[in-house]
Amino acid sequence: MSPASNLQVPLALPPNTSLDAFSRFIAASEGIVGRENIRIVESKEELDDGSYYEPPKTHDPHHVLDQDYFLASAVINPRSVPEVQSLMQLANEYRIPMWPISIGRNSGYGGAAPRLRGSVVLDMGKHMNRILEVNVDGAYAVVEPGVTYSDLHAYLVEHDLRDKLWLDVPDLGGGSVLGNALERGVGYTPYGDHWMMHSGLEVILPSGELLRTGMGALPQNLQKSGNTIDEEPGNKCWQLFPYGFGPYNDGLFSQSNLGIVTKMGIWLMPNPGGYQAYMITLPRDEDLHRAVDIIRPLRLQMILQNVPTLRHILLDAAVLAPKEKYTSDPTKPLGEAELDAIARKLNLGRWNFYGALYGPEEIRNTNWSLIKKAFSSIEGAQFFFPEDVKDYSVLHTREKTLQGIPTYDELRWIDWVPNGAHLFFSPISKISGDDAMLQYSVTKKRCQEAGLDFIGTFSVGMREMHHIVCIVFNRKNPKSKKKAHWLIKTLIADCAEYGWGEYRTHLALMDQIAETYNWNNNAQMRFNETVKNALDPQGILAPGKNGVWPSKYGRRQYKL
Repeated sequence: MSPASNLQVPLALPPNTSLDAFSRFIAASEGIVGRENIRIVESKEELDDGSYYEPPKTHDPHHVLDQDYFLASAVINPRSVPEVQSLMQLANEYRIPMWPISIGRNSGYGGAAPRLRGSVVLDMGKHMNRILEVNVDGAYAVVEPGVTYSDLHAYLVEHDLRDKLWLDVPDLGGGSVLGNALERGVGYTPYGDHWMMHSGLEVILPSGELLRTGMGALPQNLQKSGNTIDEEPGNKCWQLFPYGFGPYNDGLFSQSNLGIVTKMGIWLMPNPGGYQAYMITLPRDEDLHRAVDIIRPLRLQMILQNVPTLRHILLDAAVLAPKEKYTSDPTKPLGEAELDAIARKLNLGRWNFYGALYGPEEIRNTNWSLIKKAFSSIEGAQFFFPEDVKDYSVLHTREKTLQGIPTYDELRWIDWVPNGAHLFFSPISKISGDDAMLQYSVTKKRCQEAGLDFIGTFSVGMREMHHIVCIVFNRKNPKSKKKAHWLIKTLIADCAEYGWGEYRTHLALMDQIAETYNWNNNAQMRFNETVKNALDPQGILAPGKNGVWPSKYGRRQYKL
């Protein structure tokens, strides 16, 4: 049967693509992956926002613009590396833009939706979800795109490895281990910088060619192993030494549109031999300043061993209940007196610091005495271990997260408002009380102007802090969506004036943020575009990802 005799017309065709060419591409793709692994998006009625557990692969469930603004023409589920290679060769032939995803749970940043409307979403995680290796001596795992944090944790438990190895997890356990690392996401143990903890990538280039980075570029010893390249995890030092020889290429595939990562090594944390989570509550809003200045030397000296968080009261309150439970008028931002009342009701501070102690008891006791002494200089600071709190508290969730046990409790804060959706605004700041207070005051002021509550947290790295502002809005209310969109666009511009850049963003803001990284006449973007056009002359792989547009798609025409 010819494609024309059984046409399925997508709601959004790829740009500059005829229906005939698209149909022929789909027919040829069926020969590679099977008809059952292809879905054409034909109408708005098909668009279901789903849930975190069942995310849509067609669009962003947290749509700040129209639901079908960032929309796939089709979703294809490859089953193997050779199939992905064949699909990329086919996409080059038909000039079809492809948008690879791992799980589709890039929540707050666009989900599975493509930046370029009409792109074909390549769902790498549906079938390619194997844990290829867990190496106890080397303390690493090798995973495919579909392996979630919950999957890897369950594997460690099932194979009695939890007493030897921990993994680092983000706030929610359902995300892709590989995908989160590529987006430079963070967790909260000493291994919280996920990109730093990766070692070795297998990548399909836009041409369909297969590449291995670092030590993986050494060929297999075929006399010792007859395995195919898809079965053999790689060179025996591939996951032990990330750099190999020559230029270090891995960074080209992080937050980029230069390749599709099909395998990744991730370092696991040896069981530290002891663990204790804790919470420190800080009673006043202005205590943020003193707390951050206390944190900096403790973090640099690794007395604070992990990635601790300093959370605003409303982030914890939203995990416990929706906004309507705390105020008689949930349509307005909460005032200072209301915030203080919520803190008293929940026995929390206006800011709440969560951390953990690792190692033998002597080490934990020594570090705790230093931490407690330092924070005791803040009048009214209180100190809690999980066993000190009888009713459910965020501390009980953090106790699991900080030892690498995946949870889903943090999903609850999205329900702060009806039909809750969210955007993340994620600027980087110094670990400095002055910078933290300034960044907090700038973002909070704009939230109030937008008629939205400030909900946020500081995640403390070694020398910087990720300030994650959680912009929660009603996705079924156009006015609420406009407020959220105005807010994040305005915050990007505000922070650029202070020299603060964002480390990650939603599809709708990628162009705006990319343009703030414009030192020396946009030298970095010109470099990125040069590399993009060299590796992907047809411009088919994730055009527009993080503001990098191939020459085929003119920036002026497609940027937001």
